[in-house]
Amino acid sequence: MNVYDAQRMSDLLGAEGYAETSAVEDADLVILNTCHIRERAAEKIFSELGRLRALKAARAEAGRATRIVVAGCVAQAEGAEIYRRQSAVDVVVGPQSYHRLPELLRRAERESRVIDTDFPAEDKFDFLSPPSPGRIRQRGVSAFVTVQEGCDKFCTFCVVPYTRGAEMSRPLGAVLEEVATLAAAGVREVTLLGQNVNAYHGDAGGRPASLAQLCAEVARVPGIARVRYTTSHPNDMDDGLIEAHRREEKLMPFLHLPVQSGSDRILASMNRKHTSAAYLTLCEKIRAARPDIALSSDFIVGFPGETEDDFGETLALIEKIGFASAFSFKYSPRPGTPGADRTDQIEEDVKIARLARLQALLEGQRQAFNRDMVGRTLDVLIEKRGRHAGQIAGKTGYLQPVQIEADAGLIGAVVAVEIVATGSNSLFGRLAHPPAGRPPEFVQTPRGSV
Repeated sequence: MNVYDAQRMSDLLGAEGYAETSAVEDADLVILNTCHIRERAAEKIFSELGRLRALKAARAEAGRATRIVVAGCVAQAEGAEIYRRQSAVDVVVGPQSYHRLPELLRRAERESRVIDTDFPAEDKFDFLSPPSPGRIRQRGVSAFVTVQEGCDKFCTFCVVPYTRGAEMSRPLGAVLEEVATLAAAGVREVTLLGQNVNAYHGDAGGRPASLAQLCAEVARVPGIARVRYTTSHPNDMDDGLIEAHRREEKLMPFLHLPVQSGSDRILASMNRKHTSAAYLTLCEKIRAARPDIALSSDFIVGFPGETEDDFGETLALIEKIGFASAFSFKYSPRPGTPGADRTDQIEEDVKIARLARLQALLEGQRQAFNRDMVGRTLDVLIEKRGRHAGQIAGKTGYLQPVQIEADAGLIGAVVAVEIVATGSNSLFGRLAHPPAGRPPEFVQTPRGSV
């Protein structure tokens, strides 16, 4: 979602005369778009601001003005602290207010410090202009589209409800209009984004639309070959969405479904409102509907009060289900959340040891899943040139990177690829048969230029 937000900020500022640069030394405006999910992510921002302060001073000596903006969830949660710790910052803006960025930058010309971390009554999406076809082509054939923001779940480890606000869904028509704009410029795959994306309930002519309905409508947009969504909450995975995985050919057979822990005691402490047995049953229903589906998940180790038995139950759950991939973290206390106030915090060395054991198990499952692809023929969306001359790269329906030797003119096409080998992070394959050709909507230009 931060990638999507950063792109929309760039589009917004493009209308103000700004152009992107890859070299921070050349930037008149630097925006740090931030995440507050973990302590390490939040602390990185202050380290980066120290470097930017020195850069701003050096540019000032050369007569070049620099403005620094901190955006995103750290800005929302710690706006005053950012200004206290780093005076070089000019603007602080939360994730629901970045549509006001041009106005805030104009204010910064008159005021020493500008902050906007309100939850505005207006919908920011109503104020965001669509990107130009050229910008879309530069970003490639896969795109993110935010359809839902905020969270009403209030898990005790999570700061999202406080930084992103209550659950809000974009109207179905607005999402489809954005997808159509992307597809017209050559996008072939869209990933629908939300903090709890399967809680989507966007307006569709006076009635709420479900995520299953949205996926079906997006799949019918001309030029769209693949549809994905992330991130889901188990409690919002209803029968209609499960049926969509059976019915919708363009809905990819890959589902990210965070569970966080395999211990019912810890799940209750996390306020997850589901049990490990309910999660197992849900996974069985999903696999019955779509036998070829692959699952990924999120895990937190060392949540306050977690015993060795609790951790063992998490390992047992992983063994029972088998995941194609996963994200796993040590518990990170976030200020203002109930988990951070608990007195039974787990010692850091225990968290480190448990995370290592958990990740070893998950990595073994991931590598086994990748090895099972060898000898199979998979549809691969070709996205870009590969690392080496003569190579092109794409992704399977399971989000696995694939490298093949073929012409770059296939970028934007979905081709059948026979997988011949697997590396540590990528698959390697060859064209199974001559491709039918790239889609007419996409025209590849050198190095993504227009």
